[in-house]
Amino acid sequence: MQTLNQGYRGVSLLIGLNWDRLLYLVTIAGALWAGAMIGSLSGL
Repeated sequence: MQTLNQGYRGVSLLIGLNWDRLLYLVTIAGALWAGAMIGSLSGL
């Protein structure tokens, strides 16, 4: 049980340190998707 608790703490620490990078990647992917959707509507 102690090993599981330490592993969970380690994963939580990694997410806490890198959440801004994850948010950055999600934002870029969302912007690319939205641009593709808008581009497909224009028919150019």
